[in-house]
Amino acid sequence: MRRYLLLDDNQAFAENIAEILRDAGDSATVVTDGADALALAKTTRFDALLTDMKMPGMSGAAAVHHIRRVDPGIAALVVTAYPGENDLEAARREGLLAVLPKPVPVPTLMGLLSTARRDGLIALVEDDPALSDNLSEVLRGRGFSCATARSVLEADQLSMVKPFAALVDLRLPGGPDGEALRRLKARFPDMPVFVITAYPEMIPELPTDRVFSKPFDTAALVEALEQAHAARLASV
Repeated sequence: MRRYLLLDDNQAFAENIAEILRDAGDSATVVTDGADALALAKTTRFDALLTDMKMPGMSGAAAVHHIRRVDPGIAALVVTAYPGENDLEAARREGLLAVLPKPVPVPTLMGLLSTARRDGLIALVEDDPALSDNLSEVLRGRGFSCATARSVLEADQLSMVKPFAALVDLRLPGGPDGEALRRLKARFPDMPVFVITAYPEMIPELPTDRVFSKPFDTAALVEALEQAHAARLASV
């Protein structure tokens, strides 16, 4: 049985989603206030958080931030009628499984919740927007969440989250080749790091677990990440 935490000031909407989840045999807890959601996250191990963005008091972005501090492994999904708001970008940087519009496409939401992985956050450091978006979408389909960065500076900001693995390009704006990789390995010395690069000849002098030369086999990369995730779960 999976456990879900639903945070929305529209209680009728949240209870409707909760009823669908309960009918499928899972547990769903509904709260309408971010502080209550945070208190529950301190005492209960949820598989995923579903939160609205715009609410009185604590926003959905703030809720994701604070709940991840007490439970870094929880997967987070956001529903919002305001996809352009600044807080949403802050939440994206901390790693979301998905952002869905309101009214919510319920079949899509149910599919995402059912496959959401605990401890499935990946740091994706790649300055090519098309490749980053494509990889994020593929990984989302396997239940992984991505916290993305496109420069050495943005990679430094990933220290706020706790990914279980990282995908890192070697050449990024803001520093010499391999700098983001070095900093991530220093910050997370036990984290598996997979390099995606068009310059594999640089690898011998850099610490890494596996190299995927561009253009790479996406299926093989996903399989390697799934193996790393399984190994993490086995060690917990």
